[in-house]
Amino acid sequence: MVRAGVTGASAVVRRGPIGQTRRVRDLALLPKAHLHLHFTGSMRVGTLADLAAERGVRLPATLLDGEGLRVPADERGWFRFQRLYDAARACVRGEADLRRIVREAAEDDAAEGSGRLEIQVDPTSYAPPVGGITPALEIVLDEARSASAALGIEVGVVVAASRMRHPLDARILARLAARYAGDGPGEVLGFGLSNDERRGDTAEFAPAFAIARRAGLASVPHGGELLGPPHVEDVLEALVPDRLGHGVRSAEDGALLRRIVDRGIALEVCPASNVSLGVYRHDADVPLRRLVDAGATVALGADDPLLFGSRLVEQYTAAREVHGFTDAELADLARASIRASRASDGTKARLLSGVDAWLATETVAQPAR
Repeated sequence: MVRAGVTGASAVVRRGPIGQTRRVRDLALLPKAHLHLHFTGSMRVGTLADLAAERGVRLPATLLDGEGLRVPADERGWFRFQRLYDAARACVRGEADLRRIVREAAEDDAAEGSGRLEIQVDPTSYAPPVGGITPALEIVLDEARSASAALGIEVGVVVAASRMRHPLDARILARLAARYAGDGPGEVLGFGLSNDERRGDTAEFAPAFAIARRAGLASVPHGGELLGPPHVEDVLEALVPDRLGHGVRSAEDGALLRRIVDRGIALEVCPASNVSLGVYRHDADVPLRRLVDAGATVALGADDPLLFGSRLVEQYTAAREVHGFTDAELADLARASIRASRASDGTKARLLSGVDAWLATETVAQPAR
């Protein structure tokens, strides 16, 4: 998996063949929007270690080594991923923890050039220590507003239901999300559906998404990662997505992919997690180029950096180093993420102008070592 650090230079140089250099710009300075990041999965490894130590919790070493999970794309692999995720989530036990996670996610995204973060949270998971799902969501929203004002990055929130719970629970969450609907910082911009795609009946979640749409929320369910085109068809039919979390398996069906393109449905593609969860064996197998060449709107996301050991800039680095995207094409990916976001027109215009400025920046070549 490609790793990339955050630097303050205007350009960096990647080594090509021995004796050669190529001129490239610093991806941490490329303005972008981050549309697929889960709350617990956004945690820094150090933060999780702190929370576990405070509570005397012994965590699996995989969560603390920062190397990234690699599992097969089957029930056993998903069980291992979910067990680790649940272990991390169990360390989050109150308002201070919720606020810390939001603030640090915003800090990390801002350091990577993100001007708009749309973080997903299921408040059910964090409700007991703070008195319910409403206080849990209000704490997250309040800290999102505070972080936005302090850091210069807009932080909006997606409320996501889980396929592992009853569809009636999803309706409760949709009604809660509708109460805080808005596209600004610290507001709920969308409603999602996450967890194992093999669980639950997609159609049974349609009433929850109808509630969300009536409130003006974006429909942003997961689909098309663990399961292929037939599952994507089900999600398109039942949940009417504006964006599709992952959606990479739509590349397996040309007619389906054309329909996604024609309907303007953005795909939140998370290359590192696709490989970590065994959907693809190698980074190069992720069909990023195929999706882009088909005309799909692709917004790169990090999904769960805590589990997969790879943050947002590293997804752009993989596009460059593994898939051969030029700086102009990387700028187009950033533009796609910005346009697919629920940011205001003014914020989009500012970020898009920043992308143009990044692309106009001169690069600096250095001799290969």
